[in-house]
Amino acid sequence: MTDVKTSRPAGATTDRPRRPSPSEAVASMGLIPTLGVTAGGLGFLRPASGTWGSLPPAVVAGVLVVAGQPAWLVDVSLVLLLLIGSVACVRFGVAAERTFGKKDPGQVVADEVAGQALTLLALPWAGVAGWAGMSVPPDGVPVAMFDVGLAVAGFLLFRVFDIVKPPPANGLQRIGGGWGILIDDLIAAAMAAIVLQVAVRALF
Repeated sequence: MTDVKTSRPAGATTDRPRRPSPSEAVASMGLIPTLGVTAGGLGFLRPASGTWGSLPPAVVAGVLVVAGQPAWLVDVSLVLLLLIGSVACVRFGVAAERTFGKKDPGQVVADEVAGQALTLLALPWAGVAGWAGMSVPPDGVPVAMFDVGLAVAGFLLFRVFDIVKPPPANGLQRIGGGWGILIDDLIAAAMAAIVLQVAVRALF
């Protein structure tokens, strides 16, 4: 018996693969892995899922500093986010790539959480004293506004470096599995952190 194959009309295009829904991802990977790699579901938001995934560390740092919490608490919170994002990538990265059908899928934003947390670590905030020092805002600029601006600057710098991925970050994307998802973002984050630290310490 000969198999019957359906033919497409001339000029027809192949349908794009359908993105798995959140419920399908949970069914495939489980609830905790899905929440981990998508940063609580932020990876499903469109457009620019990586930008959504970068928000939690920036928001946490900004809120804690403006609330007058000690610098050590800000840095401990960022270290926890860095560890959580890193572990989620390494532990569940392979399963996520299998579920979403591509390498380093856009839904996986735990790497952005880790990278953004690294960029904001050990900053010399103006509103709280800590081992990293303190910045002195320009005359007329409220301390809270300066610190929010510093968090925003770190957020934007990381997004630029994460998108551009200067060498060697771009080459590290070839690494397989969860490490391949994570390591390029950490290198981009380290570059952004150096630029931010040098700029804020030189200017303020």
